[in-house]
Amino acid sequence: MAEDNKQAITVGFIGLGRMGRGMASNLCRKGFSLVVYDINSKAVQELVKLGAQGGKSIAEASKDVDVIITMLPNSAIVQEAVTGPDGILAHARAGAIVMDMSTVDPQVTDHLADAAKKKGLSFVDAPVGRLASHADRGESLFMVGAAALDFERVKPLLEAMGSTIHHCGVIGTGTRTKLVNNYLAVVSCQLNAEALTLSQRFGLSLEKTLDVIYGTTATNGQLKIAWPEKVLKGDITPGFTIDLAHKDLTLIMEAANSVKAPMPIGAAAREAYSTARARGFGQNDFSAMLDAWCDVSGTEKARLKS
Repeated sequence: MAEDNKQAITVGFIGLGRMGRGMASNLCRKGFSLVVYDINSKAVQELVKLGAQGGKSIAEASKDVDVIITMLPNSAIVQEAVTGPDGILAHARAGAIVMDMSTVDPQVTDHLADAAKKKGLSFVDAPVGRLASHADRGESLFMVGAAALDFERVKPLLEAMGSTIHHCGVIGTGTRTKLVNNYLAVVSCQLNAEALTLSQRFGLSLEKTLDVIYGTTATNGQLKIAWPEKVLKGDITPGFTIDLAHKDLTLIMEAANSVKAPMPIGAAAREAYSTARARGFGQNDFSAMLDAWCDVSGTEKARLKS
């Protein structure tokens, strides 16, 4: 598809939170025509400065565009935005695509896809991998569930917002793949937190402990890639909060339960995240599970020497 044709795609973007703002900004910078909406008017104005048109409602962001993107906090908000009386399906034109990029209950994805089909619209689920900093740089990873033709229609948008795109299969496979991915990422943080708290209690050198772990199969991406740039150097500003990780684990446990897949480690991890939230760590980056567990254990925070 020629560049001019890519940029001829008109987009309604609903949800300009920490992730959505970066994603929508990249679409603006790369020449796409956007109508944006968020309950936070300041977020809307930031996108207007980049060339987007500010919408005053979901309806304004949904009508007369080719693709309507939702990037919202939870299943209930997504469902209301799409199927509510003033939602997307009530205002989108026939033939448009609704692309939900939120992390939601797979059964909600299935329901929204059916509702969109009845209205003559296509539906794509394309939840986002990686962090808010990647979204800012246009380096997100997308897990996409879509019919082949719909995938080709939205691919130029995904390429503008990210660097890695996986077409996982039919509608619903993107959302389900995201839950599998997030399960490992979120549970790994708790496992790492316990291991490094134990290292602290043993009085070991954090640097030497990590040198050993990094050279064995015990390592993982959170510990080797993410944590040295976050909690281990004292940065717990949120890219993905403990509260959101807890929300995702709850989604995962409910989805697993619906298909009779036992998740005993997931259940224990969710309660660990509940403990961290109860101790006031909920709005910190999920790497701060390390700080939460050091706090629970009465242990000095684990930090790399500068």
